Amino acid sequence: MMNTLIYTVHHMNSKEKQDSATLEILRVIETNDGVTQRGIAEKLDVALGLANSYLKRCVHKGLVKIHQAPANRYLYYLTPKGFAEKSRLTTEYLSSSFNFYRHASASCGAIVKRCHELKYHELLLCGVSELAEIVSIQASEQGINIIGTLDKNTNRTQFLGLPVWNSFEFLSEFDACVITELRETQAVIDDISGYVKTEILFIPDILGIYKKI
Repeated sequence: MMNTLIYTVHHMNSKEKQDSATLEILRVIETNDGVTQRGIAEKLDVALGLANSYLKRCVHKGLVKIHQAPANRYLYYLTPKGFAEKSRLTTEYLSSSFNFYRHASASCGAIVKRCHELKYHELLLCGVSELAEIVSIQASEQGINIIGTLDKNTNRTQFLGLPVWNSFEFLSEFDACVITELRETQAVIDDISGYVKTEILFIPDILGIYKKI
């Protein structure tokens, strides 16, 4: 099951973040009978205080009920309203994910097509993400080679079966670079612009950031 608090497919506004947190809380409670607050924090991989804040919000909305257990423990269960809200949020989340994938596919497809026209056959991805996966699939369909991914914010050494570098020092040669970073996009672009010429730096328009000419 995808953890929507950790793995996101697009930049979220504050309402989307709240909905994502609520959905994950409801999922954890539904699938773990008699789960405790500490258990919820562990499942969500968040601090106990943050889990408590999420839970209070869900209880206040009438989505979750609390039962006191021995040894001053509290157990959490979904209310009928909670089940209905989980269903609604799941449908909304899946729809959002699909819309992102459709837009991302078109955005990345335009870049891959342009690289093909310019005879750029060796591409470097910049950012380990689902956007990088989409570029990789479309590049393969066009006969374009992905040499690997540059990402200073990961400990991974491989992604998509290819090398991951955290420094330009160790990079293989490439014809063009595609920005695939989703979280710190502008910072990554600012950093990489000092190493990559503007004309071979491509930014999917789904990221909402455009090159300065």
